Amino acid sequence: MAADYIEGLLDIADLDGDIDMDVEGDRAVVSVVGATLDELVGDDGEVLEALQELTRLAVHRRTGLRARLMLDVGGFRARRRAELAELGRSLAAEVERTGEPRKLRAMTPFERKIVHDAVAEAGLRSESEGEEPNRRVVIFPVG
Repeated sequence: MAADYIEGLLDIADLDGDIDMDVEGDRAVVSVVGATLDELVGDDGEVLEALQELTRLAVHRRTGLRARLMLDVGGFRARRRAELAELGRSLAAEVERTGEPRKLRAMTPFERKIVHDAVAEAGLRSESEGEEPNRRVVIFPVG
């Protein structure tokens, strides 16, 4: 259903793109690949986040069930995942070296999870603080 919804949006917007579907854990992943689709990503992925939420709502409306899905356009989320994992690792190393906690800028739940995972892999602790949309990760030194 999510793929059909996205395909309909592409048709309405007269944009070319192929739809790939996959599953990661218990989450459906719908990817749009093909021509330049920057307008579907927006600055820092804001348009992509909105499209993902609209897709979730459309699936919910049809099924009555809360859909766990992730939308990716042009590999944006894959690239962003790699960038955030590296950010988490490098800031964890900095916190470990300085012994000072480090607050990051506000992030989406998707972004925060990637940073939390990278920090945990580095052996440090992190928490999210604040309220959406200003929720951010704080990385703490050991002890």
